[in-house]
Amino acid sequence: MRLKSHLNALFVEAFAKAKIDAIPISVTEASQEKFGDYQFNGAMALSKQLGKNPREIATEILNALDTSTLIAKTEIAGPGFINLWLNDAWLSEACQNAFQDDRLSISLKLQSQTVVVDYSGPNMAKEMHVGHLRSTIIGDTLANLLTFLGDRVIRQNHIGDWGTQFGMLVAYLEEQHSDTSANLKDLESFYKAAKSRFDADESFANKAREYVVRIQSNDAHCLVLWQRFIDISLQHCEDVYRELSVKLTREDVKAESFYNDDLVNVIDDLNAKGVLTESEGALCVFLEGSQTPVIVQKKDGGYLYATTDLAALRYRAKTIQADRILYVVDARQAEHFKQVFEVAKISDFVPQSVRLEHIGFGTMMDSSGKPFKTRDGGTVKLIALLDEAVRKAKKSIKEPSKFTSQEIEQLAQVIGIGAVKYADLSINRESNYVFDWDKMLAFDGNTALYMQYAYARIQSIFRKHNASIEGKIVIVDPLEHQLAVMLLRFEEVLIRTSEDASPNQITAYLYEVVTLFMRFYEQNPILKDGVDDITKMSRLQLANLVARTIRLGLEILGIDVVDQL
Repeated sequence: MRLKSHLNALFVEAFAKAKIDAIPISVTEASQEKFGDYQFNGAMALSKQLGKNPREIATEILNALDTSTLIAKTEIAGPGFINLWLNDAWLSEACQNAFQDDRLSISLKLQSQTVVVDYSGPNMAKEMHVGHLRSTIIGDTLANLLTFLGDRVIRQNHIGDWGTQFGMLVAYLEEQHSDTSANLKDLESFYKAAKSRFDADESFANKAREYVVRIQSNDAHCLVLWQRFIDISLQHCEDVYRELSVKLTREDVKAESFYNDDLVNVIDDLNAKGVLTESEGALCVFLEGSQTPVIVQKKDGGYLYATTDLAALRYRAKTIQADRILYVVDARQAEHFKQVFEVAKISDFVPQSVRLEHIGFGTMMDSSGKPFKTRDGGTVKLIALLDEAVRKAKKSIKEPSKFTSQEIEQLAQVIGIGAVKYADLSINRESNYVFDWDKMLAFDGNTALYMQYAYARIQSIFRKHNASIEGKIVIVDPLEHQLAVMLLRFEEVLIRTSEDASPNQITAYLYEVVTLFMRFYEQNPILKDGVDDITKMSRLQLANLVARTIRLGLEILGIDVVDQL
């Protein structure tokens, strides 16, 4: 339900009737208790253009505004704001339609796009660590959201599986005579052992350098060993994805090696476009206004990340035919992507119509404000962090005696993983945030557990009712009105989030919905004696809409709900 679209359409008609020759300024959500459900504040902007007093303009607009169906009440406030209250009968019908619809009256896009979402991107030389968390869950959320709204979403996991270190790793793997899976069970230890061998033994180092060349030359023996290493490394990643309920699969992997054969073509095509310049033996693209060139081939003939990224961009734009490409990568890579995107456009690797977006994000910090590390200063493995979340969640269950041991394990999994994901997604993605177990596992505040608790509480209402829900939604109470308006704003929130790629808008919305429902539930009894059947059925349906909104919102965020807590 696009309330703003309906209201904006009414203002377009009002402008035409009032013979105001200007583009209507969009209405905005208002603080319901003070300023109505929505507010139009464009009169002041039109004042200079039309040479009239803002309140005079607001009066002309109101006189022409159709208030016969959607709008119940209007008022002019301050220097020319128009406050709007929606009609309860219209809200009742709109909520009824949402209740009867599997998608809560949230429509699919009229014009679907093909969207590539590049996220997670672990390096095969090491296990995933906390630095991969934000890319993985922000990217998955955006992919979930865009899919729900009707886009054709292509998930891409651009893993680092190519480069000089792999000669060292493959050479060391070849030397191991025990089971390969056992050797790579701890990737960190394996990498350190290979590096130590490389630094201490010149003959091994030479062999490793030789293997780099052989891998890049598609030597069959080296590629077999390389593939074993990649397969087992990917299994580590898939363990994390499964724990996080992230939808990335082996089929979504488009590694650096996938583009390797095209890198020479990238250089040739850039040269043919006349954008390459040789600088100190390296091939570069100099961009106007930038002091640092984009190096695409080193003096020794080697390629860089920019070269591979250009090949990937061309593949996604020309082969996949993406309309929009999102790169969910650390904010510190902003300059790199800005330059690569510009090179891709000026070289015609990517059509001008394709939206290229770097979805940057900040860093996870510890309580002292420093990047999150182990006590000894090492990198925290992501799987270890998630295991700790589940352990702590188990301790947070208030009444464990209500559940079997198996149910406790399942609850802890849902609560713990949900807490980690929600805490991250509730922050403006561009900001750093402090990782705080107590805060993220709290039963109150803007946390996953607060949302899950509200959902479970509504399910308990349905269990007590234990009968079919019939009748119609009838909005008569002020809190019912506010709740209905809030529920019908969900589609607008999802659309805005999809445009801004900012999942925290969804979490902020869910928090508002749940907080408002808790007030509604306390002040408007549903099952108590004395509540007539019409009111009871109406409120049960509103409660059902709230529960389904929570569930859908959390589902888009990749978080599960539970029926009991």
